[in-house]
Amino acid sequence: MKSSHEIHACFFCTILVVLNRDKPLTYTIPLLVMEDKVKTEQRGVLEQQGAWEKSPAQVFWGEIATCDHSVQIYENDKVFLNTLESFAGAGLIAGDSIIIIATAEHLAALESRLTNQGFNMNFLVSSNRYIGLDAQETLAKFMVNGCVDETLFMNCITDVIRRAQKNNGTIRAFGEMVAILWKLRLKEATIKLERLWNKLHHQKNFTLFCAYPKNLFFDDADTLHTICTEHHKVIDGDPRPSTEIYYKKIA
Repeated sequence: MKSSHEIHACFFCTILVVLNRDKPLTYTIPLLVMEDKVKTEQRGVLEQQGAWEKSPAQVFWGEIATCDHSVQIYENDKVFLNTLESFAGAGLIAGDSIIIIATAEHLAALESRLTNQGFNMNFLVSSNRYIGLDAQETLAKFMVNGCVDETLFMNCITDVIRRAQKNNGTIRAFGEMVAILWKLRLKEATIKLERLWNKLHHQKNFTLFCAYPKNLFFDDADTLHTICTEHHKVIDGDPRPSTEIYYKKIA
């Protein structure tokens, strides 16, 4: 059985700074204190956006406007996939065309969930009611030397939107490319891509949704604030029942 000292030690990380081979200096940093401080800063950024509102997920996504651009800063993949499933499923039920640009892992998980809901994915794909694209492959079409090329982006995404428009209905699009860029620490490219999505969003009038893992902002609450202000709504990413959506409207 561990002593109280050993148990207490589990709450800290140790960093060795080697000044020379004979006399390394050891510094102990309270890791959990650091994590709590970061989480408090992240929560503070989200709290600045206004009061949380609650809605049944089907109602929220069923009534979402084509002018809306929403973002979720999520705690884990289960929370994110629950939200993405609601976004796509509600759109398909409403007769919308759905564009999902996500990682291969997230695409497979979403399509499995939609199949389990009873959607005929083969039919939806063949009729361009559901367009699933690999985020890495899509990024490669408009990234040049670590920068977003506006012309290439507009051409790339406009072509996808044209495919979805063949059904003459409302379009919903989800993009995970911004999260991939941020994970690569391409901060300027991430913000530029968010703004290009907004520019295209105003031109083409479709519902837009994106999401970031919360741990990507471990040490950058300022950028979290900047990203939130590029959206109309922020969706809470804490674990909650999948039938509920908590969100804030951005002023």
